[in-house]
Amino acid sequence: MIEPTIPPITEDDIANYLANTPDFFERHAGLLATVQLTSPHSHRAVSLQERQAEMLREKIKALELKAAGMIRHGQENTAIADRLQRWTRELLLTREARELPRVAAREIAAQFLVPQVAIKVWGVAPEYATEEYAQGASDDVQTFASSLTLPYCGANPGLEAAQWLEDAASVASLALVPMRAGFAPHAFGLLVLASSDRQRFAADMGTDFLERIGEITSAALSRLRPVVPAAV
Repeated sequence: MIEPTIPPITEDDIANYLANTPDFFERHAGLLATVQLTSPHSHRAVSLQERQAEMLREKIKALELKAAGMIRHGQENTAIADRLQRWTRELLLTREARELPRVAAREIAAQFLVPQVAIKVWGVAPEYATEEYAQGASDDVQTFASSLTLPYCGANPGLEAAQWLEDAASVASLALVPMRAGFAPHAFGLLVLASSDRQRFAADMGTDFLERIGEITSAALSRLRPVVPAAV
């Protein structure tokens, strides 16, 4: 008669046994003092208790770093929110509608430390048609702005809108933010932010903040558009 073969005990079997037998080390308390492990830090043999203490310190350090990161991000977000509030406040304090594009561009540059900012709008009311910001946007630019569902961020491949900047030759990265009246499909303006730093407006950056900037700018500059009579 052939005796049944007993499968060898594996490390998983041992681990499962210890995990499901919590009183094992209570019954064999002396075993804990004899178990020796290699420390990944000093590469010397340490007791199980020492290794557990090291692992606990590592977890505490990781948690401290995570907490520090959360605090840092919170402080950065607070600083951004403060700058956004100051920029919005300047727009609200602007009495003359014709000054809004200049104030918006100036304060974006000042509050958010953007080296170059330009704004062009089209389809404005007749009284604003001679302003510099209401001229110079070609049909191609207007079509391009309307095609943007999200802000464009990345390098400057010779875009026409980059020529609106004072020093277009120095632009290494830029963001193009379309301006719309609510959910209108067609844009009525384009906001250009530019930097000589290639990473300032990288192609893989998030655009949530730029979208908020675009929404507020659009709302403010909507005062430049012709008033549409209410339907009777």
